[in-house]
Amino acid sequence: MCGILGLMANSMVNQAVYDALTVQQHRGQDAAGMMTWDEGRFLLRKSNGLVRDVFHTRHMTRLKGHLGIGHVRYPTAGSASEAESQPFYVNSPYGIALVHNGNLTNSDQLVEELFNADLRHINTSSDSEVLLNVFAHELGKQGHHLGAEDIFDAVRRVHRRCRGGYAAVSIINGKGLVAFRDPYGIRPVVFGKRDTAEGPEYMIASESVALDVAGFEMIRDLAPGEALYIDLDRNLHTQRCAEQTRLAPCIFEYVYLSRPDSILDGANVYATRMRMGQKLAEKVHRDWPDNDIDVVIPIPDTSRTAALEMALHLDVPYREGFMKNRYIGRTFIMPGQTQRKKSVRQKLNAIDIEFNGKNVLLVDDSIVRGTTCNEIIQMAREAGAKNVYFASAAPAVRYPNVYGIDMPVAMELIAYDRSVDEVCQLIGADRLIYQDLDDLKAAVSEVNPALTEFDCSVFDGRYITGDIDPDYLARLELARSDDAKQQSSGEHALVDLHNDVEEVE
Repeated sequence: MCGILGLMANSMVNQAVYDALTVQQHRGQDAAGMMTWDEGRFLLRKSNGLVRDVFHTRHMTRLKGHLGIGHVRYPTAGSASEAESQPFYVNSPYGIALVHNGNLTNSDQLVEELFNADLRHINTSSDSEVLLNVFAHELGKQGHHLGAEDIFDAVRRVHRRCRGGYAAVSIINGKGLVAFRDPYGIRPVVFGKRDTAEGPEYMIASESVALDVAGFEMIRDLAPGEALYIDLDRNLHTQRCAEQTRLAPCIFEYVYLSRPDSILDGANVYATRMRMGQKLAEKVHRDWPDNDIDVVIPIPDTSRTAALEMALHLDVPYREGFMKNRYIGRTFIMPGQTQRKKSVRQKLNAIDIEFNGKNVLLVDDSIVRGTTCNEIIQMAREAGAKNVYFASAAPAVRYPNVYGIDMPVAMELIAYDRSVDEVCQLIGADRLIYQDLDDLKAAVSEVNPALTEFDCSVFDGRYITGDIDPDYLARLELARSDDAKQQSSGEHALVDLHNDVEEVE
């Protein structure tokens, strides 16, 4: 996952883009970038690190313009090199910059097409650069005078060529701001408006929380296959550009990825997590009616909402048993197993009085590699817990994600080819309770009944784009394993292309 942002305003956008990126920082802690447009000039700053570390006063003062895009990233199949950070830019045609969240499942094929047929060179291993060049090539077919219909025609051809899950925001030099979403609506993107005395302003973001913080009124989500174009006169144009569409958003956005104060595809994330806790409690009542749970304790932060609802419906106390160091990043996206394991102890510390002599039910949003929950269960035992039970608000994660989430390869998933009892033994719990997939779907659908289909591929192995086969998953395994990432990071360790603000003409 990544966080994307686009803004067209009546004043300098640099600070507003910065602020909106900080509230989407949870979507990517590896790198950050911003590009503004000022009277025919593109100004770029991007680097590895958190938003607050990438942008300093000297950068902000040079990022001029009333139009800008921004990005926070963590790497998927690509490397963690600074050269892979976004935005990306091409000068032909027009001058185009782009930020992207997701993953193109036919990226390798597109790279060959771009080189052999479109005469375009891809300089990184990022599929975001691929998407930008496909979009640029299709725009180039429309000629010099580019209008809304020309842009929508180009996006229509992008959808025909590109497969996978993607949401993108782009600046076209001298034309305006463009955004588009894949035909299945897998990756999220919303847009909103703010009225000022000088005229309307528009913001596009991965999550609605970015609009809230900036004072924009959310208009809606982009529909599957829809494109949005805002010209320099602040006229808003939208059109459905994909020939066949259906809404099937990634359900893991509701489980873990998104902030609870966001609304995605009409479903309040906080409300969906409440229902996840209710469904888990119902499962405990159904399958374990004589349970001896003394206390419910969340593993902060994402599981708090589900854990509180679970405690209420089980009629047992809810307690905060772990204190979190907020300066440690999200462990499941860290690049190495040793680093993830070490960071758990740095990230959390147990409060002994909440564990001593009690049968404790720990609640987490999901179990991916099992590293975090194994360490936390051990911490609970060291704090004096009599029995440690573990509940996951999500079903067992058994398959890799191919649509833009850096899930490990199958062999690195603790639940891959294992039963619940086997996973329970491996993580060291006395009992393990997984959410049922039908209950997870219901938890979201009950918040917005219009959502009837989801991408649940990490749980059921069904890839809704229909183009994923064993050969693709084998190639993905080579690119995404911990060993591959560490090797890739080493190869690119000396790359440093963006120490300061670049001016691109």
